[in-house]
Amino acid sequence: MAETFEARIRAALATVSDPATGRDIVAAGMVQGLSVRDGMVQFALEVPRARAAEMEPLRAAAERAAAAVPGVLSATAVLTAHREAAAEAPRRAPATPPGQGQMLLPEVRFIVAVASGKGGVGKSTTAVNLAVALAAQGLRTGLLDADIYGPSLPLMLGAHEKPRTEASRIIPIARWGLKAMSIGFLVDAETPMIWRGPMVMGALEQMMGQVAWGALDILVVDMPPGTGDAQLTMSQRVPLAGAVIVSTPQDVALLDARRGIRMFEKVKVPVLGLIENMSYFCCPNCNHRTEIFGHGGARAEAARMGTEFLGELPLKLEIRELADAGTPIVAARPDSPEAASYRTIAARLWAKLTEAAAAPVGPRIVIE
Repeated sequence: MAETFEARIRAALATVSDPATGRDIVAAGMVQGLSVRDGMVQFALEVPRARAAEMEPLRAAAERAAAAVPGVLSATAVLTAHREAAAEAPRRAPATPPGQGQMLLPEVRFIVAVASGKGGVGKSTTAVNLAVALAAQGLRTGLLDADIYGPSLPLMLGAHEKPRTEASRIIPIARWGLKAMSIGFLVDAETPMIWRGPMVMGALEQMMGQVAWGALDILVVDMPPGTGDAQLTMSQRVPLAGAVIVSTPQDVALLDARRGIRMFEKVKVPVLGLIENMSYFCCPNCNHRTEIFGHGGARAEAARMGTEFLGELPLKLEIRELADAGTPIVAARPDSPEAASYRTIAARLWAKLTEAAAAPVGPRIVIE
C-alpha cells in the first residue's frame, strides 16, 4: 500500500516539467530523497547550482503537485544544488576549496555561529537575544535558524506568517529590528522533518543562497546541537567569522561544549568565546540566588582551553516566559539586568569581530 501511495506521488510529480528542458522532474532525475510517512511528503529537487536562484517556481509547483495527491496531509520540497561537471572545473577560479562551490552570503560582513555540544542549554534563547541586542546597537542584523529538525525562531520571535517571494527570492521575516529566516516559517509547526543529511544541507543552502538577506553587518546563526551535517555545511559554504559556544555550568554540558570547540577548531573556524547560561537561578518571589547546576564551570573551561569567557546569564522565569511569548527580553525589558547582560556580551562580540578584521594579516616590516 505504501508503494502504491508513493507511486501516485511520483506520478503527480511527473506532471511538473522543467521549463528550460521540457522534461518532467521525475524523468530528469531531479527528485531526490522522497520520504512518505503518515501522509507527510518530503523531498528535494536537485538542480544545477548556476540555476538555483531561478528554480523557486519549479520547487513551489512540485510541492503543490505532491500536496494535491489524495491522502497527502502536507508536502515539503527544498532545492539542493549539485556540482557542475568535472570538465567545467578548469574554467573556474580556485577561490574556494574543491567541491564546495562559491561561498554563500557575500554581502554579509560577519557570520557568527551560536552553538552548543548538546541540547537544552538555552542556546536558541541566547542567540535570539544576542541578535536583538546587536540590532539595537544600530547594526544591520540577520538571524538564521539552522536547526532543521527543531526550529524555534517562529515561537521566540512571535512570527508565524509565511515569507513572501519576489523574483524567485525569499524575503526574510522582519522582527525586532532584524531579518530572520527559519524552516519553521516554511512548514507547518507540527510537521516533523524526517530528512536525511543531503536534504538538510540542501535546505540550509536554500535559506542562505535563495533568501534576500541583502547587505548585513552581522548574521547570527542559531546552530542545532551537536557536531553534524549542519555544522559541516556552515563551515564549508559560508565564511564563518567565528563561533560562540553556549553551555551550562555542570560537567556533562561542559564535556559536550568541549567537543563543539574541538569541532570548530578542526574546520578552521575561530571560537570567539564561551557563555555560561543558566549560571544561577533567581527565585521570582524573593529573588534569592541558587546555583542549581553549579557555577563557574564555563569560565574555568574557557581558561583551560585558552578561549575567552564572554559572560554568564541567569536561569530566570521572565526570560523563559518572554521567549515563549515571542518577545525577547532584550526588546521587552530593555532596562532589566538580564537585558544588560545580553547587551554586554553582544558588544564584546562585535568588538572582537571588528578588532580581528582590522588586525594586519602579516608581519609589519620596518626599514630604518
